[in-house]
Amino acid sequence: MQFPAEFLGEKLASVLATYGFGSPLPELLIEPCADPRFGDLQSNAALILGKRHGREPRMLAAELAASVGATEWSLPPEVAGPGFLNFRLKPDRCVSAFFSLIGDSRLGIEEAKEPQRVVVDFSSPNIAKEMHVGHLRSTILGECLARVYRFLGHRVTTVNHLGDWGTQFGMVLLGFKRHGEEARLEERPLEYLEELYQQIQSAAKENPAIREEAKAELWKLQNGDPENLALWRRFIAASQVELSRLYEELGVHFDFTMGESAYRDQLPSVVRDLQASGIAQPSQGAVCVFFPDDPELQDKPFLIQKSDGAYLYATTDLAALRFRVEEWKADRILYITDGRQRLHFQQLAATAKRWGLPVRIEHVWFGSILGEDKKPLKTREGKPIKLRELLAEALRRAYAILAEKRPDLPEERKVRIARAVGLGALKYADLSQNRNLDYVFRWEKLLSFEGNTAPYLLNAYVRIRAILRKADASGISAAHGPLREPTELRLVKLLLDFCPTLERVESESRPHFLCTYLYEVARAFHRFYESCPVLQPGPHPGTESVGSQRAARLALCQGTAATLGTGLDLLGIERLEEM
Repeated sequence: MQFPAEFLGEKLASVLATYGFGSPLPELLIEPCADPRFGDLQSNAALILGKRHGREPRMLAAELAASVGATEWSLPPEVAGPGFLNFRLKPDRCVSAFFSLIGDSRLGIEEAKEPQRVVVDFSSPNIAKEMHVGHLRSTILGECLARVYRFLGHRVTTVNHLGDWGTQFGMVLLGFKRHGEEARLEERPLEYLEELYQQIQSAAKENPAIREEAKAELWKLQNGDPENLALWRRFIAASQVELSRLYEELGVHFDFTMGESAYRDQLPSVVRDLQASGIAQPSQGAVCVFFPDDPELQDKPFLIQKSDGAYLYATTDLAALRFRVEEWKADRILYITDGRQRLHFQQLAATAKRWGLPVRIEHVWFGSILGEDKKPLKTREGKPIKLRELLAEALRRAYAILAEKRPDLPEERKVRIARAVGLGALKYADLSQNRNLDYVFRWEKLLSFEGNTAPYLLNAYVRIRAILRKADASGISAAHGPLREPTELRLVKLLLDFCPTLERVESESRPHFLCTYLYEVARAFHRFYESCPVLQPGPHPGTESVGSQRAARLALCQGTAATLGTGLDLLGIERLEEM
């Protein structure tokens, strides 16, 4: 179905066309009004276009308001402030649209008419090292975006690009040959291999000969030495088993796990192709891509082969990029990494454009997770917090809260609920932030049942499901009926904004829009529930009957539960039926 934001966006675009405002129009012509007292939807088009074309914004807004006028969805728009257009939706039209969604598993959201092939590259830890807290953001952000794009109808391929061919393997190989313990490799491979790496790295600082031995082991690996290849394959296999356990606990799944090593045979051809096309050039014995026509990159060459003939991370990324375009037919590739790699992906995108690869590259970057001291979150010893330790702590704290609030629950259910609440709270605390910003990690805040948190959303969902079960047990079914109270209408209008919210998440790769939306839905539901009894409504002037009012409010509960449940699914947070 067509939702009010989409309808009004098209209406406004057609009016702007008559004024000669062609492309490019503002990306978001219509968005939710920040304060519902001033309207339901809002546009800042007059502000943007007025400034761009030398028109006084407020006067332009008044002209646009008169041209738009009343529509099937809205009253004539009002001009506010320096030139905002505020739209108030017609209650009856909204209620009618809401009832058409009841029972639709997709809540009226149609799949993309022109689906794209989207590759989402995320998590990407290094083999032979434990995942730390920094990997959490990439992992859950990538999983969430993949779920949203799939829901909207795109053909999504998720890939975990493992660091499995780097210089650290020379030290790990040397360490295992000197101190290897089979039992420890089997028990905790990532922890053990990282320990071996740190031992050799520390020794190499004191003794340059050890560093040379490690380089020799790496050279043997990269040149096909059977013993080193066999050990390397064992390290990879053992590490992937442990990584899989972590991903399974987080509810994260990949279509492909392909490390840097998957492209190692393609690296020479990448350099040859770029040189043959004049994109890459020799420079002081190395090979670089230069960007003479890009003001931002003119003095920042992209190094793809070192003077000693070695290839780099950039070369591997170019080989992977070519593979994804040629084999997977990718239209769009999202790389989910921290903000420190912005220059790298800017160079990668610029190289791909010059190379003629028909793909849109997006670097979905994020800030850091900070401790209470506003510095990157670390242990008391100053080391990065291991991801497995963070997950265990989340479960422990959630279990303690649940044990206090619900001591009556059987142990098995207590553990299951604590897992959903703990992991959900950890994910939501991250996804609800503007990804480009750093944020301070506080256990008390993320596990709170008040405010913009996962426990608050889960509690709202659980409450609504309990209402629906009681209604079902009483033989009451949801149906069309009167919805006229302000809190009823506020909730109805919010539920009609689910599709535009997801489209905004997709266009900007920012899940915090979805989190904010779900929080507003949950808040609106609680206000509705407090002011409008559902199962035992009182008489209401002008309603046909108490029964029809009760049925309509149950329908509102049903629609809210479906929206919250779908939203939780897209965030990767497990639904609960009790808390």
